Amino acid sequence: MIPPGLAAVLPLLACPSCGGLLTEVHERPAGRGGPVPGSVVGCPSGHRFDLARQGYLSLLGPRSRTDTGDSADMVAAREQFLGTGHYRRLARAVSDRAGAGPVIEIGAGTGYYLAAAVDRPSSGDGPSTAAQPVVGLALDSSRYAARRAAAVHPRVGSVVADAWSELPVRTGVAGTVLSVFAPRDPDEITRVLAPGGRLVVVTPQPEHLAEIRGPLGMLTVDEGKPERLEAAFTGRLQVVERADLRAELPLSRNDLGALVRMGPSARHIEPADLAVNLGGLGVVTDVTMAVTISVLER
Repeated sequence: MIPPGLAAVLPLLACPSCGGLLTEVHERPAGRGGPVPGSVVGCPSGHRFDLARQGYLSLLGPRSRTDTGDSADMVAAREQFLGTGHYRRLARAVSDRAGAGPVIEIGAGTGYYLAAAVDRPSSGDGPSTAAQPVVGLALDSSRYAARRAAAVHPRVGSVVADAWSELPVRTGVAGTVLSVFAPRDPDEITRVLAPGGRLVVVTPQPEHLAEIRGPLGMLTVDEGKPERLEAAFTGRLQVVERADLRAELPLSRNDLGALVRMGPSARHIEPADLAVNLGGLGVVTDVTMAVTISVLER
């Protein structure tokens, strides 16, 4: 049976092969001992997609890439770090700016920020109400991330998809799209947003994690990310807010190790080198979180 979260977002999804509406079809290929009962998603053209036993759906198109998806260790590190609560303030700032549902997060990872947006208190302008609770769709190219996101919240459905290809999402169905430290395709985001829909983007500032980037060999952050974001959406979406969020985070060596391993720097740092570099830091290091939250509307 399809999990409730995935069933709730199924009407938002489109076949990655033909764009047709996806529905649950109760059929699976016959195997040894006869047909195997189970849930399959399909479109009227006959394309079929099996539900993974971990509760997520893979909807990769013919030109989709997965080589940029996070590894199992990166996803485990992300869950470890986010579980400490150090980014709870950021999750709250993102959820406070989310508009109406459904909420789609591109590059959702474990679904940490999406779950916060889905679970935010009622306010009468789109967030959850008893009659119409907000549902969330987590999109990520990593199957390891999709497994975690499938279990993050009962109203979140998890789908493996490539952020740089056409999204397996119907046109104009999203009330809110989230992009937190994740890639963005302006054309696709604009396409899936409903009229009046909202995009919430988090980008790092140059001083984000500045205290540890050098000592731990992490990648640097380019300046001007918010400006490039706004330029990319010119003529598509209108900027309605741009806010900076800063905090000093006291991080242990375990926290720092997970923080490095969960991000893009993990692809460039050998585990042995990371261990040596961490040993050169104090038991606790004060690290700056400095990000910009941009809100754009269609």
